[in-house]
Amino acid sequence: MAHSSDKPTVHLKRRPVLALMAASLATPLKAQTAWPDKPLRIVVPFVPGGPPDTVSRLILPKLSELLGQPIIVDNRGGAGGNIGSQIVAKAAPDGNTILITSAAFAVNTNFPESGYNAERDFIPVTIVANQPNVIVSHPSLPVRTIPELLAAARATPMAFATPGSGTTPHLTAENLFNLTAKLNMTPIHYRGAGQAVGAVVAGEPKVGCLAMTAPMQNIKSGKLNALAVTSAKRLAVLPDVPTLVELGYPDMLDYTWVGAFCPQAPRPPFRISGTTRCPKRWHNRRSRKKFKPWLSSRLPTLRLAPVSMSNRKFNDGVRWCAAPTSSPNNHDHTPHHPLAR
Repeated sequence: MAHSSDKPTVHLKRRPVLALMAASLATPLKAQTAWPDKPLRIVVPFVPGGPPDTVSRLILPKLSELLGQPIIVDNRGGAGGNIGSQIVAKAAPDGNTILITSAAFAVNTNFPESGYNAERDFIPVTIVANQPNVIVSHPSLPVRTIPELLAAARATPMAFATPGSGTTPHLTAENLFNLTAKLNMTPIHYRGAGQAVGAVVAGEPKVGCLAMTAPMQNIKSGKLNALAVTSAKRLAVLPDVPTLVELGYPDMLDYTWVGAFCPQAPRPPFRISGTTRCPKRWHNRRSRKKFKPWLSSRLPTLRLAPVSMSNRKFNDGVRWCAAPTSSPNNHDHTPHHPLAR
């Protein structure tokens, strides 16, 4: 989400990111085996079709090549991403189970029902990419602009689709429709962006807010109308679609990020296990040289922007998101959140 804060400080080693994999890393103890020493599992806590799933499947072949191990993508959608996050939180802290998720991860940790604590249970590895959100409508709804949509929703009760409770698109829509416009639009949460897009294409409901990748094909084919985007400037791929900023909402600069996490070791003696070696190897120099150019050249084709951010800043941003003000019912949108760019 887009915010401003100088609050969190953590002391992780600052390294450039977008270096998800490596070729070699000396381990702290000679007795340890090199990581990874067995096949890896990427857990995506949403059904196929959304940004975390898209990014995971994009990087999987290159990741497997660089690490020399098979990798599977395991979609565990449900509860706004909580089910998949719980699975990784309880996994062995050996670096062989990786969570690739979105901002919902950092928001949902505020609630006891999430079943995990982002700071206690996870080590942030890297932020991979981000993209703005887009508000879409079904063509049968006679609106083509945000003012027209708000007027229609004021006259007739409406609902809107989201990829899950606590996701960035959910918070964007809540802020615009219910907090700012003082409407009473009902969110309908799906198990991921793919399901949410399908629902709006079917007209049930007729409005949705999603990260840009998921609905783009249907926008281009005319099955959905794009009403506004949450980026700072208009997008080259949607040049006729205004930003919420230019429509008079200067604080609604919102991005959906995709990040990777490993389960945290429960006690200090285990901190030199694969859990610690995993982030280090994802950020070493050989990995950056091999992986960064490859990833940066491919993400734009998926309407995703590569993010150059240190491991420390990513951790700061996650902790900032996990503050109580980031809950769906108490969300302050300001334009300089650590993960907004």
